[in-house]
Amino acid sequence: MFELNPLANPDAFWQHLLMLAVALILGYIIGYISRKSVITDMETELSRLDSDLKYCQDQKIVMKKSAERVQVNNVRTVVPVMPVAEKIQHDDLKIIEGIGPKIESVLKNAGINSFRQLSQKTAEQISEILANSDSRFQVHDPTTWPRQAELAANGDWDRLKAWQDELNGGRIE
Repeated sequence: MFELNPLANPDAFWQHLLMLAVALILGYIIGYISRKSVITDMETELSRLDSDLKYCQDQKIVMKKSAERVQVNNVRTVVPVMPVAEKIQHDDLKIIEGIGPKIESVLKNAGINSFRQLSQKTAEQISEILANSDSRFQVHDPTTWPRQAELAANGDWDRLKAWQDELNGGRIE
């Protein structure tokens, strides 16, 4: 009648082997897909760290060149002059409604790393950056992004949150 022992079937070994092979293939595919996103995130972080390292190396050169010798009470003293340039701040642009990880990566590759830099761009300039990077980003409407970025750069988080609650995916309804 009904046999509860799965190994009683003469083909049970091959059935188990087939299920194991399918599970192995599915595991490989899932691992491959998830690994790609991790690699992309790590490459973005590496790019940010490389720019920070370059900034530090440039500042080291500036400090060496700008050191001035000052004579005080017949004692020679080296006084370094601090550079005027300010370190570029890397903000989380995904805070802006309508910007996700991929668009943030496109903007950062275009040199837009902070809310202040984004707020100084027009919607047309941002659209052009998106269009030049990949055609699938042309559907995004960056009309509100500069104003949102300005609020974020000024630290006006309450007004930004209130306005984002009115927006739909970064677009005015």
